[in-house]
Amino acid sequence: MESFFSLENLRQIFTAFLVLFAVIDVTGGIPIFLKINESGQKIQAGKAAVISFCLLAVFLFAGEMLLRLFGVDIPSFAVAGALILFALAIEMIFNIEIFKNDAPKGFATIVPVVFPLIAGAGTLTTTLTLRAESSILTILIAIALNMIVVYFVLRYVSIVERLLGKVGIYIVRKFFGVILLAMSVKLLVTNLQILFG
Repeated sequence: MESFFSLENLRQIFTAFLVLFAVIDVTGGIPIFLKINESGQKIQAGKAAVISFCLLAVFLFAGEMLLRLFGVDIPSFAVAGALILFALAIEMIFNIEIFKNDAPKGFATIVPVVFPLIAGAGTLTTTLTLRAESSILTILIAIALNMIVVYFVLRYVSIVERLLGKVGIYIVRKFFGVILLAMSVKLLVTNLQILFG
């Protein structure tokens, strides 16, 4: 076990953590989390973190096989996730309700929080990509560390709301709406090029 936690392995864990953190971008989802909480569908932070970890871990081991089982390739999966992110971004920017959160109470933790915001197509695809350069254990540790961050952001998102105030939240929501829109367009274009290129 000592050899696993060598300087090189710690560097790989840190690198994998940063890559996943950038893709998950949990801080960018804060306006959406606040909106869900305001609608009365409180997000369960622990549940979201655990389900996201399990989903990413399962996909790490069996992602390609599961997609092949349903006749879906990774680019098609990523395009579907990009379209959902696009709809969420349009909501944030133009204040238009597209995603009607009329699911039973508590279900909002799964959609859209776990998927596509935390364990979305981009994160799942990145998890598979990391296998080419890191060991399974390294990636699992990086995922676990990210889920700790996710838990704390979701758990204390109301504190952020109090710190920012209504005007601050409005500005942040519009700003991150544009960021989310850019991410969805990039994900969409990249994978459409793969599909039709």
